[in-house]
Amino acid sequence: MFLFATHSTVLNWLPLIALPLAAVGLADDLFDLPPPLRLFAQLLTSVVLVLLSPLTNSLYLATFFVLCSMSCINFTNFMDGADGLIASCFSVAFIAAAIKLNASFPSWILIGSLLGFLFWNWGHAKVFMGDVGSTFLGALFAGYVLQATSLSESLGLLLVLFPVFADAFVTLIRRLLAGQPVFRAHRQHLFQRLNDAGWSHRRVATVYLLSTSLLALTIMYANLHLLIIFSLTQLFLGLWLDRYVANPFAS
Repeated sequence: MFLFATHSTVLNWLPLIALPLAAVGLADDLFDLPPPLRLFAQLLTSVVLVLLSPLTNSLYLATFFVLCSMSCINFTNFMDGADGLIASCFSVAFIAAAIKLNASFPSWILIGSLLGFLFWNWGHAKVFMGDVGSTFLGALFAGYVLQATSLSESLGLLLVLFPVFADAFVTLIRRLLAGQPVFRAHRQHLFQRLNDAGWSHRRVATVYLLSTSLLALTIMYANLHLLIIFSLTQLFLGLWLDRYVANPFAS
């Protein structure tokens, strides 16, 4: 389903593809849009990203990729709750993706812009991302993952953000099992419960950043098998923090 565009061209156009979703996010920040409208915008963006992916060769795979892309957008939005966490982790992830995909200069302009934002968002944040930024970054990263040259490379790029996405996914499953409304605002994510237990925003963001950086270095200089091992190791570390350090998960 690759729509007659070269790999490098698609990477350069990804920010414009995600721009309408960012506009919807801005409107939501200002006017609190209804959830169906936000989900529809995410669906349209995800469909375009999937249609432009060289990995999509069947309807089943396309449907799976659309669901993954929408999850990436929402998980990024869910995790935007600690100063510097999303901006720092995604800066590292985009650098790794740009290197692996041999991205051209426009991608590095985007990374530089994100690093500039991080300077003001780290520690005691002076500027905040909001839905306009988090949904844009989630869609953009999904686009990079879908531009990988193989499914294994795609999985590797996705696993770079394992600390962020695993926190969101596990929390979502736990809230579903507890019968809690999953789209209502809450403080059940591990990073939030660590903050409530006394960790500063800076300390929380640093732990997630170091974990992401380890995975980024692994995908750039090692192999997928080691990346999976490190991801599972971080999963067990997260479970330990959940059990012994963070405030309890309220069921």
